[in-house]
Amino acid sequence: MSDPRIDKLAHLLVDYSVEVKPGEVVSINSTPEAAELVQALYREVLLHGGHPLLRLNLEGIDEIFFKYASDEQLDFVSEVRKFEIEHLDAQIGIGAPANLRELSGIDPKRIGRRRKVLEPLMKRYMLSREEGGIKWVGFDYPTNALAQEAGMSLSDFRDFVFQACMPEGEDPVSYWRKVHDDQERLKEFLEKVEELHFEGPEMDLKMKVKGRKWINCDGKINMPDGEIFTGPVEDSAEGFIFFEYPSEFFGKPVEGIKLEFSRGEVVNFKAEKGEENLKAALEIDPGARRIGEISFGTNFGIQICTKNTLFDEKIGGTIHLALGNSYSESGGKNESAIHWDMVREMKNGSRVTADGKVIYENGNFLIF
Repeated sequence: MSDPRIDKLAHLLVDYSVEVKPGEVVSINSTPEAAELVQALYREVLLHGGHPLLRLNLEGIDEIFFKYASDEQLDFVSEVRKFEIEHLDAQIGIGAPANLRELSGIDPKRIGRRRKVLEPLMKRYMLSREEGGIKWVGFDYPTNALAQEAGMSLSDFRDFVFQACMPEGEDPVSYWRKVHDDQERLKEFLEKVEELHFEGPEMDLKMKVKGRKWINCDGKINMPDGEIFTGPVEDSAEGFIFFEYPSEFFGKPVEGIKLEFSRGEVVNFKAEKGEENLKAALEIDPGARRIGEISFGTNFGIQICTKNTLFDEKIGGTIHLALGNSYSESGGKNESAIHWDMVREMKNGSRVTADGKVIYENGNFLIF
């Protein structure tokens, strides 16, 4: 039996997130696991006068590639992919994994090498978006693999996902427009700040954000959304931070990460689980040891850890920082083949001071 929420979500993604216009070419990227949503998106793009371009991946393909690709094949980038970036108007990426550990047996160095090769392509992709070119949104479809990782039944996980995206089911577009307006006030305040100081259990970290632009994440790039981020001054981070939330690097789990920074660079690191994967990521390139993003999670409709960064980084009352590449729209200048988000709990007595004034405590802003 078809879930009526699928059609509503497809409309939200097409009409609000990427705002498809007549004549636009729209790529829909996913797997057969999300067939019901892919079909609804395909129909919705047609109803908006667009031209849908379907891109489906199969389970096991990435594992096959990394197992059998030669060095020459690892380093190959198709001209077709480059052409698409220049000519697509929008892209809707639907994550729908059947197996979250598909790459667990792959050497992280091969994965890192491939990321490095694709870095120029990703930069061009991001630049196109920032210049008003390609529009895109990412969403993770509730699959059994994601539900199991979250420790939930598939039906409960579906309810969680839809609630996080459409808490006001009758009019989700109006809901996200209100999120935009509310977060715009926070953005305007933060853009006047010069330095942030994060303090709490196993955390004492300072960084400068003067002159950087804060980005209001309101459902246009991720769904669900709910965060405000910027790219800190690259050589300014000093101190240490611990991340309670689990993370992963290309399907390889890493937990209990602790990072120590000096002059903006990771100088010491530990992980309670998967430390070798953390080490491999940090060794990809010099930029992998610097912060490309600092962000506040603002979606209080998400309050459980799913071990999925798309959801966890939005949890209201958390912060996250990303090692690696900055988003140039924020004014960040760090360059790297990786952008790895790590989530930190703040509802535990933690606080944030801006230029000597406490603006955030126990997961809530105090400025309004």
